[in-house]
Amino acid sequence: MDTDSVLSLMQDVAEQVINPRFRALQDHQITEKNPGDLVTVADHESEVLITAALRAAYPDAVVLGEEAHAQDPALLDRFNAAPHAFTVDPVDGTKNFVNGSPDHAVMIGEVRDGVVVRGWIWQPQHDAAYVAERGAGAYLNGRRLTMAVPASDNHQPPYRTARRAWVGRELPGLGRLELTWACCGVDYPHLIAGDARALVYNHSKPWDHLPGSLLVQESGGWIGGNDGQPFAAQGLGGGLVSAPDRATYDAVVAALGS
Repeated sequence: MDTDSVLSLMQDVAEQVINPRFRALQDHQITEKNPGDLVTVADHESEVLITAALRAAYPDAVVLGEEAHAQDPALLDRFNAAPHAFTVDPVDGTKNFVNGSPDHAVMIGEVRDGVVVRGWIWQPQHDAAYVAERGAGAYLNGRRLTMAVPASDNHQPPYRTARRAWVGRELPGLGRLELTWACCGVDYPHLIAGDARALVYNHSKPWDHLPGSLLVQESGGWIGGNDGQPFAAQGLGGGLVSAPDRATYDAVVAALGS
């Protein structure tokens, strides 16, 4: 499938099974995988449709869906060993979706030989399509993206973390951490737009971070482990820091370790 066709697939699926449930979910359509970890009928149905289409187009590729992984954890091992694979996050920011927030997204990432080569983020309520191809740039609704120039010292955006226990934590020499938008498919675009000085995550799943990682890299930003290790699409699991540039990334990593 070409890049536009994958985006069209995501948009069609969202229109079919996600948008009709937005602010219209019934109690029996929401369950918990773990305490506080919500999943809805929209998550399940959209993942099934997207996965079927990707498998039909790429029968030799491993498709790692968030909900499929919940049912079969060994799927992650197959993904990590695969020369060609996709990740699918059918409704990133499910808690936002359940609570009626428009800050949710559909995401797909493609990996070849351990490298993210294409990434898609569709924000259906914001009508925002983010697409990145390695070496070809990142785009929002067809417009080329570049990382926002940092604001002046008096108007710096906050450093943000998805870990609520870290909210208010002081990064020595930098500032305090504030909460992200609680959805990676929204967090990464906000970083590129200049609404965060950096993003800090304490753990990572490939379906959450692969599309955004490529979006950031192709916009001129930097992403890596919160221990300073290079970003790795396969074997992902530890903390991550994403920043507009390498210097900011290094400063955040150093502050986290101090």
